[in-house]
Amino acid sequence: MAETTTGRRERKKAQTRQALADAAVRLFTERGFDNVGVREVAEAADVSLSTLFKHFPSKEALVFDLDTDIESALVAAIRDRDPGKPVLHALRDHLMRTRTAVRTDDPTFVLVESTPALRDYARRMWLRHEKALTAALAEATGLPSDDLALTGLARFALETPSLARTSGDPSRAIRDLFALLEEGWATTPLMRRAERSGQDA
Repeated sequence: MAETTTGRRERKKAQTRQALADAAVRLFTERGFDNVGVREVAEAADVSLSTLFKHFPSKEALVFDLDTDIESALVAAIRDRDPGKPVLHALRDHLMRTRTAVRTDDPTFVLVESTPALRDYARRMWLRHEKALTAALAEATGLPSDDLALTGLARFALETPSLARTSGDPSRAIRDLFALLEEGWATTPLMRRAERSGQDA
């Protein structure tokens, strides 16, 4: 009986979160993020304002309901990688699969891209995964989690999707950026070409 009650309660919470997120995206898309208050979102989802804040700590968070799932998937990409697969390759493949397949006509994507406050929030939220990613890298490599090289690697890896988005071929750009992380600047084709150019001059 207790399990049934707990399951029902969790389903109700999930339904409430989804109703709030759906109402927020609909209202923000129709009228603009800055023109809608959180009270209006709560009313549209038929819940109290206090209930809204139990589920979402801020107005911006209403648009990003899957943050915990995203971090879990990022960690799982390393922890659950195929035997023998290098850590960087697993992370690279995960980012190529999940961060380059954004539909530019998706209402949430359009909303975020057209709203500076949401763009800034999305970036801060994405980079917040650095700590969890560093811990996963430490576990996978056996290095201490406070090793600066691991923190740097996590930070650079998280930056690759936003850098790649400016490219005509984001997947290829992520692959090239990870090659730079894995092999170092001196071994990249760009650097080798630059060195040849300098020798020919």
